[in-house]
Amino acid sequence: MTTAATSAHAGEAGTGAEAVELAETLRPDVIVMDLRMPGMDGIEATRRIMADPGPTRILVLTTFDDDDYVYGALRAGASGFLVKDMGLDDILAAIRVVAAGDALIAPSVTRRLIKDFTGRPATGAPRRGELTSITEREREVLTLIGSGLSNTEIAQELVISVATAKTYVTRLLAELDARDRVQLVIIAYETGLVTP
Repeated sequence: MTTAATSAHAGEAGTGAEAVELAETLRPDVIVMDLRMPGMDGIEATRRIMADPGPTRILVLTTFDDDDYVYGALRAGASGFLVKDMGLDDILAAIRVVAAGDALIAPSVTRRLIKDFTGRPATGAPRRGELTSITEREREVLTLIGSGLSNTEIAQELVISVATAKTYVTRLLAELDARDRVQLVIIAYETGLVTP
């Protein structure tokens, strides 16, 4: 079951195909996507929804935290991945985080994802020497993002305001052509700014 919501409307879909249709009709801010649905699964539905540029963000909520599902959902364009055993308050907070434009992955999944990712060879993303488009301060911020720090923690670490930290993150997203913080973390690891 998949749920979509905008500030004015909400909807519910029982299949992946219905989720795609609902997304086209409602143009929701956030979709909470299940992976296991009849017909088209949640990963394919996510891929199709995210192929249409727009403000929609997808948060995958599933009982299956298998790595193939995690990677598939993130590659398809999901902004978050949560497992259903999380508390309702945590799930609601995650929806708010994704709606605000940030990415969020369940902590247990994040640890496995980073461990697996850092053990793989680099895949053609820019290397350390190729990060010439960013300033030294932006490089510091990217390193802290790769270490898992929030905007508030980055601000404290660099003795800057939270608004300034957000500005640096926004610049990094634009300059490195990254969709969200998850991609910035990947770039930080691939460029060697952060190591396990």
